[in-house]
Formats: sequence, structure tokens, C-alpha cells
Amino acid sequence: MASERDQLAGLAQQVMDVSLWMARHYNQRFAADLGLTDTLARSLLQLDPDRPVPTRALASMLGCDPSNVTPFVDRLEKAGLVERQVDPQDRRVKTLVVTTEGRAMLERMNDIRGTDSPPLQALTPSERETLEKLLDKARTAAKAYEAEQCARIQGKAI
Repeated sequence: MASERDQLAGLAQQVMDVSLWMARHYNQRFAADLGLTDTLARSLLQLDPDRPVPTRALASMLGCDPSNVTPFVDRLEKAGLVERQVDPQDRRVKTLVVTTEGRAMLERMNDIRGTDSPPLQALTPSERETLEKLLDKARTAAKAYEAEQCARIQGKAI
């Protein structure tokens, strides 16, 4: 029987392998079918089409400095996929709102992801349901860990 360390290392590698394959696959499809670069696609997919998202929040989701998202947002805005707005509660905060065109693009992206997903299509509906629950639990743990790390960096305890 594998040690916990070896099991976790093996699982981490499997998740990374599938994630990287899917990222490459969808980046190629989004570029070929929709004309989106991987960065623009990833940026658009991080936004909530139902509410404004602060530019700083997008930077955090992408794991980069807020100044680095400006070129991505410029291109999304030029393509008509997002609109910059000032937050009415805090005029210093710039938010991103997904436009009607952006919503249509997200639908097209979901059509691709929902019909061309070989690794997930290899699973039975029951297996996909189980995987969805497990990934949701892992994502929740990852977000909690990230929040804890941010709080430590800022000198606060959670």
C-alpha cells in the first residue's frame, strides 16, 4: 500500500496531467473556433456574467498583479466582451461587466466544453457526478487554504 505522501503525489500528478491536457485542448479550440487567445479566454471565464467583478479580483483569480490585467481587459473591451464601469459604492474601484456579446461568447465556450471533453466523456454519468462532488470539495479546500495564506501574509489570523 502506498504511503499518504506517495498517494497524494500521484493524485496531484494525475490532476495536473488532466488539467494541463484540458487547458491545451480548450485553448486550441477557443483560438481556432472563436479567435480567443488563452489569456483572453481564461480572463473571460473567470468573470461572473451576472455581477460586476473588480479588476483587482480578476487579477487575483488569474494569479497576477493588477497592473498586468490591463492589456487583457483592454482587448476584451475592444472586442466588445466586457465593459469597464466605476463601482457606485467606491468610485476608486473599476469593475468589469460582461456584455451581451460577452455572454454569447461564454455560451459558445460552454458549447465547446460541453460537447468536446474526451476525458470527462470517458466517464459514466455516475462517475462524473462523483468527480464533480470530489472536485468541488477539493476546490473549496484550495480556496480556504489560499485565504489562510493571504491572511498570514497580511498579518491577520483567520
